[in-house]
Amino acid sequence: MQTRIALLPQMGIPRPYTDTLPLQITDAELDPPGPEEVCVRILAAGVCHSDLSVINGDRPRPTPIALGHEGVAEVVQCGEMVGDLSPGDRVALVFVPSCGHCPTCAEGRPALCEPGLVVNSKGTLLSGAIRIHLEGQPVLHHLGISCFADYAVCHRASLVKIDADMDPVQQAVFGCAVLTGCGAILNTARLRMGEQVAVVGLGGVGLAALLGARAGGARKIIAVDANPSKAEVALQLGADHFVDARDPEAASQIRALSQGGVELAAEFAGVMPALELAIAATRRGGRTVTAALPNPNDRLSLQAATLVTEERALLGSYVGSSVPSRDIPNWLAMYRSGRLPVDQLVSHEIALPEINEAMERLASGAAIRQIVTFA
Repeated sequence: MQTRIALLPQMGIPRPYTDTLPLQITDAELDPPGPEEVCVRILAAGVCHSDLSVINGDRPRPTPIALGHEGVAEVVQCGEMVGDLSPGDRVALVFVPSCGHCPTCAEGRPALCEPGLVVNSKGTLLSGAIRIHLEGQPVLHHLGISCFADYAVCHRASLVKIDADMDPVQQAVFGCAVLTGCGAILNTARLRMGEQVAVVGLGGVGLAALLGARAGGARKIIAVDANPSKAEVALQLGADHFVDARDPEAASQIRALSQGGVELAAEFAGVMPALELAIAATRRGGRTVTAALPNPNDRLSLQAATLVTEERALLGSYVGSSVPSRDIPNWLAMYRSGRLPVDQLVSHEIALPEINEAMERLASGAAIRQIVTFA
């Protein structure tokens, strides 16, 4: 079948993306689903910094590749050996397919699936297949999803069945922003009731983490970003204070507001100064968690002895240490109850041909979560 895709022919195309147009909206051929695969019609897709990181080269991927990795869809056709989904079912898309058999999957840590990491790096589905072609040549899958498209073929392990009675615009953010942000706070760092939290980096994932901290019972939330325009939305979403990350005294301000430092600092900006600020804002005995993806060449410098003498913990969080089949329904239930108002994260709804404008807004910090909607 034919489908529109957002094709990235090569990485490293410079800004402004409104002029250089790194993504090409083009028609491609989508193969039928193979065994354990599902063809889905995309309903809504979120524009995430991980897509931008492929465009600018911070997260190198082979090209040409069809971008998009956060979204919600409707099942169109199931391949052989898919017995638990049917056409018409609604599914959330998850950007790490879990095989269920490797050591990390067996430990209950599907976000760290080893075969999933390998195929994501290669740009194939979990089976190793490539189902997108353009003029007879293969186009790689972004994280097994490639949901900046009308239709996609995904492995069954990349899909979580969800209820179909909600607006897909809101549901789209649960497969990445909510899994990563809320998961970093509640799964990886295990927020305790009454703790003070600093959230450094207020994009879609960081603001989802802020909502997760509020829902998890944080006593005080300090929002931190280098863009002061983020202050208003952070305070509206439940932050008690905002600190400008550009201020040389930012760490001191956070420590003063939290009487010596926060118990938990979470970093989502993806640059070393932000992570260093999060570490500096964490009190003795506290935890610093990062779920950002900086350039692979970046290196962190810290006083290693303080990990011992101050009993600090520095934690990495991938996909929010989530079990998607468990956590996505849980986060959706919290949204329904009003405890996780992620609809407030959506700043723009756009059509697919506007994707380059959306990437420029994201790069300039002029958007929170932009959602591509499909008729």
